[in-house]
Amino acid sequence: MVRPIPRKCQVCNEAQSKYKCPNCVAPYCSLVCFKKHKEIPCVKPESSETKIGQFHDLGFFKHLVCSPALLVQRPLKVDEPSEVLQKLQLESIASSSEIRMALRDEKLQKLIQDIDSSPDADHQLDKAMESEEFRMFTEKILSAVGP
Repeated sequence: MVRPIPRKCQVCNEAQSKYKCPNCVAPYCSLVCFKKHKEIPCVKPESSETKIGQFHDLGFFKHLVCSPALLVQRPLKVDEPSEVLQKLQLESIASSSEIRMALRDEKLQKLIQDIDSSPDADHQLDKAMESEEFRMFTEKILSAVGP
């Protein structure tokens, strides 16, 4: 018999998870963590294929997925392939308690959603960088992914 690998709670990132959210299947360890998880609405994963920019398989980032009506379809272009984050780097971001705490800020959530849903994401990103909260958030992300 194959036993599943024990997973850590994606809320406190300390205890072993015993449960999964019925909506987004994020693992959690207790009622306290479940209530904390539910403070930010979560969504059901769309499919087994991860969509770039939506972080479906990285737990906490599921909360940042916009409703399908708000998503803007744009071609994926990568000028420098070495700048694309690897799965371990994405997992490092997702498991950072500092980043998770920052993402609870509704103003930061709105800035991220505005960038993701904008037809001119580059302009919206430049605009977001004028905000101290967003600049601090990007520094936390850069720190999590390393040099």
